[in-house]
Amino acid sequence: MKPEIRDLMRSEIALFAEKLRAFDSGELEPKAYKGFSGGFGSYAQRSGGNMLRLRMAGGRLTPARLGFIADGVEAYGINRMKITTGQTIQLHNLPSDVTVELMEKAIDVDIITRGGGGDFLRNVMASPLSGVEQGEYFDVLPIAEAAAEYMLGIVRNIKMPRKLKVCFSNSPANVTHATFRDLGFAARQDGTFDVYCAGGLGPNPKLGVQVAEAVAPADVPACIDAMIAVFTAFGNYENRAKARTRYLQDTLGVDGLKAEYTKALTASLAVSPKLTFSPVNVEKAADGVITHQRVIPQKQNGLYAVCYHPRGGNLPPSITRKLYDAISGMPQVECRLSPEGCMYIINLTAAEAEAVLTITADSAVTPFHRSVSCIGGIICSTGIRDSQGLLAAMMEAVDQADLPANALPTVHVSGCPSSCGTQQIGALGFQGASKMVEGKPQPAFALLMKGCEKQGQERLGENLGTILQNEIPGFMVELGRTVAASGLGFDEWLAENEDTFRALAAKYINR
Repeated sequence: MKPEIRDLMRSEIALFAEKLRAFDSGELEPKAYKGFSGGFGSYAQRSGGNMLRLRMAGGRLTPARLGFIADGVEAYGINRMKITTGQTIQLHNLPSDVTVELMEKAIDVDIITRGGGGDFLRNVMASPLSGVEQGEYFDVLPIAEAAAEYMLGIVRNIKMPRKLKVCFSNSPANVTHATFRDLGFAARQDGTFDVYCAGGLGPNPKLGVQVAEAVAPADVPACIDAMIAVFTAFGNYENRAKARTRYLQDTLGVDGLKAEYTKALTASLAVSPKLTFSPVNVEKAADGVITHQRVIPQKQNGLYAVCYHPRGGNLPPSITRKLYDAISGMPQVECRLSPEGCMYIINLTAAEAEAVLTITADSAVTPFHRSVSCIGGIICSTGIRDSQGLLAAMMEAVDQADLPANALPTVHVSGCPSSCGTQQIGALGFQGASKMVEGKPQPAFALLMKGCEKQGQERLGENLGTILQNEIPGFMVELGRTVAASGLGFDEWLAENEDTFRALAAKYINR
């Protein structure tokens, strides 16, 4: 990262500290504080204390960054961390002075919290196995990192109606949702990108609109500038509920949006800087072969990635030191955070992978145990339901039922419509809600089904109705037993038995 960007980010922390003191003393209203603090990647928690979101482009958690987090755990007693669907790590339950200190120290390892929340250019995402994944079109991570640095250089000069999320995908797997983000770059086999914009999950979700094709990586800044120009010109500054880019599809129409973006891109191409980046080469001798359900062979012969998925994305603080001590002596090994709430440790030889498997032995393995959840309404001030509590209750019930590993899919859970658990793209999704029982609202979740993120097959989940929170674990067990009795895996079973699924869901929804 350029020294001037580090200095710029550091120069603003004193103002954040001043606002935080005012909030703590009661001089600053919570709503006003949230509007300010989000731009620094920090929010006051409903449960007390502060959250700090560590922004790392592409979810790239280098050994130096991992060491910084491990040091913070030991120095400040950090007791809760969360891998987010935005490829960041959230540190929770922080005292105010610790929040400020960590924000400043993070800059030394190129972790920026500025723009981690609020109406800003957010963390730039990239496919987590970019550069090592078999079958990828090309490595998009160096491009994403260079784009993130470009955006950090302009973040202070822009006032947008709402946040802007930018991402890059390396293949049609579309793990980062490039085809339905505010601005997405979907890799093509010819080394260029197709560009999509004005998509997004959350309330009134929409798939994106393709606005450019075969864009050279060097022209990524022009595409970003064009999106900002369209958003600031036509976005809704009056109504926050309709201020996200996806509403541009309503105000301009799809054809109108394409026309305005094309016009803005033509103008930007004449003045925006060209993106420069350096490809990364992985050169490392193999030392054997390893086969394991959490080990993924890389495109580099004899090298491997290990998947580590802590349940609910809750990263145990103690594992940061163990992982750092292990990988800091392994050449070219680093971690990558995934939008699925897990991390991959990449560029491992067989022997190194064996060591990492031992350290991460508590990892979830089955599709269901790899389910995704936001942090939930116990901690998040905007959440309305305890998504983590629901996920834990579902897992306990399913574990007790001793179901086959393939009987249930990965489930996506959000405590509210904001979609931090990406519930709209799961085979099954749950969204925090309320349900009236004898005239009184009770904790509940809406059930969504058949969402899909894959490029060319994108589909937003269908909302079937609302189930009381305390009845969802029983629903999942009954569903799992029904699937298990068929001898099929969940995906195969659902394809052949959708009517049976709907009838089972209706039994719980209509109670």
